[in-house]
This record gives sequence, C-alpha cells and structure tokens, in this order.
Amino acid sequence: MRVIGLMSGTSYDAIDAAVADLDLVGDSLVLKPLGMVSEPYDGELREALTAALPPGHTTLGEVCRLDTLIGQAFAAAAVRADRELCEGLAGLVASHGQTVYHWVAEKEVHGTLQLGQPAWIAEATGLPVVADFRPRDIAAGGQGAPLVSLFDLLWLRGRPGRPVALNIGGIANLTAPDGTAFDTGPGCALIDAAARGFSGGALSYDTDGALAARGRVHGPLLDRLLEEPYYALPAPKTTGKELFHLGRLRDALAGFGTLPAEDVVATLTMLTARTVADAVRSVGATEVVASGGGTRNPVLMGMLGELLPGVAVRTSDELGLPSGAKEAYAFAVLGFLTLHGLPGTEPASTGARHPSVLGSVTPGREGLRLPPPAGRGPTRLLLD
Repeated sequence: MRVIGLMSGTSYDAIDAAVADLDLVGDSLVLKPLGMVSEPYDGELREALTAALPPGHTTLGEVCRLDTLIGQAFAAAAVRADRELCEGLAGLVASHGQTVYHWVAEKEVHGTLQLGQPAWIAEATGLPVVADFRPRDIAAGGQGAPLVSLFDLLWLRGRPGRPVALNIGGIANLTAPDGTAFDTGPGCALIDAAARGFSGGALSYDTDGALAARGRVHGPLLDRLLEEPYYALPAPKTTGKELFHLGRLRDALAGFGTLPAEDVVATLTMLTARTVADAVRSVGATEVVASGGGTRNPVLMGMLGELLPGVAVRTSDELGLPSGAKEAYAFAVLGFLTLHGLPGTEPASTGARHPSVLGSVTPGREGLRLPPPAGRGPTRLLLD
C-alpha cells in the first residue's frame, strides 16, 4: 500500500509529506521510501499559529479558524505529494496534524490537541485519512508521545550494541532498545525562540548554527536553565512549548543584564546538547541515530559529539532514512497499522496500560474499505 505521511512538528515551519510503499511480509514491515515534499506555512497562517500557541491566548473562534486553515494546508501538501511522488496512486493519508497544546499536570498527560481538520484532506485527495493519533494512547494512561517510538524499536532492532533513536525537532525525544522513550527537553524550541526574539522576527531559526558559532556559552545562564525540574523527572515523560517558550527564556535571563544574542543562542544550543547527552547516557547508549531539523545545525551536533565520547553519533541518513523525513515516514507507518487493525504504541515507551490501535479514520471519496485485519503486528521494520 502506498501511504502519504503528513507531519508538522513543534517548530511549525513547514508541512512535510513523505510517501512510502508499505507491505507486511511475514513478521516484517517493509518500507520503501519514495520521497518527500515540504510545504512552508503561509506567513500569515504561521503568524496566527504563533500568536495562538502558549504562552499566548486565543479564542474558540480562532481555534476553529486555525483548524480549517491548517487542514487546508495539509490537504494541499498531500495533493502535491500524491501527484509528484506517486502518480496519483496513493491509497491512504496519515496526518499527524499540528500540535497546539499538550495538557500535562502533576506529571500526567490529561489531553492533547492537534489541529488540521482531516475532512479537508479527504475531500482534496479522495483518500481515507487516519488522524488524531495521540488521544487514544492518553486515554489508555499513556503520555501520547513519543509516538515514533514503535517505529524506532522496529527499525533499530537487531543492530549491535545499544542503539538509541534521537529526534531533534522543536522538542527532542529518544527511544532506547528496551522501549524506554521520552522527551529529553527542548530540541530547537528555545534556540528558535531566541533567534526570532533577537531578530525581531527576521529569523525563524539559527541557520546552520551561525549565531551559536559566533557566541560563547554563558555558564551561569546555562546553570540556571538546567535547574528546570522537568529534566529530573523519570521516564516516561513528555513536554512541549507549554514549558519551553520565549517567556520562560526571558524569565531565565532576568538579572544577567544585556547578554549578546550570540552568547544566548550558544548557551541554548549547549542546553539542548547537555540535556540530550544526559538522556543518552542515562539509558547506556552505545550509538545515537539522530534525525529531525536539529541535525542540520552543525554547532549542536558538534557539541553533542563532544559530550558523548565513545558513543557513535550519526544521522538516520547513514542508515538509508532521510533525517528530515523520518517523522513523516513514521506516521505513514502508524496510519498503515491503524488501517490494518494493528496497535501503534509500545506501552513501555508511553506508559500506557496496553497497546492501542491509534487514531480516527475519515472515509475517502469512495467510502471506507478496510483491508482484512492482520493477524499480528510486525516485529521489525526493513527499508527496501
């Protein structure tokens, strides 16, 4: 089956649409990557989304408007991917949507909200759409994240040593071979926030780590940032921009006077590297397979390598999976599993009481024709 996976992460800079051929062969799920297209958010929509996200305030009317506009933007990305990458032969769309809130209180996740109404995608493509992946795991007592953990476990199974999968998006997360998985803290969230704040919106991120490369790590500021209680919480745990945003950064900067922008960004880059490295060491990793936008920041990747002597740090590209497309491919896999009645979670990763078949299905133009339920889920993922 040819599946389009749609993803926009916590950096919300663009919608990624990756196309995969997926086939269950015995106990293996075989994935053939067919490529990815990326559609940047329209500037006006991105500004509206930025304004609505924590710590900003919004209205139900604006939430409704964003749900529609994001759904239409996701639909356009899916149509383009179907046309350019698979000649109109896709059979399913799996849409993560855009996370706008992750409700965490007293160390538990009580709810989550992803916008991007799937009806717009189904109407534009004519295909069935699997969406709203996270709530079912939360209803089963889980964190609803990291949902890529099952993909990681299947993909890295059998590699020598103790490999961990690391994704550095707005928030960074890792998956260990025993199923332990959690958000390590800010990936690029605070770096992006600082770049936007110091540039007055001219920059949306630290391109190629240029700002960090010109700066020096400010020790006292780093120490203050590392006092955040989240880092000491046990796994499973998840977080988001509800915690790591520009307002929290401004609070941390109080009392330090006017620090050069480059020094602040260098310090935030080290914060991400330190918290990721601490997490990697905590699970005894011998290899890190990294993906996500943060892998394009050479300063961040350099810091991470220095903090992890003796641990091989490589990107997923080296193993045949484009690092910028991995999450979109992962949700293509989750959508495929849902359509076949198979669980998309690993309880050890999310803390749920049991595995769950994820998401809700919106029928396509020809109604909903589900394939026969698969007998059991795959035990490994192979790249073709």
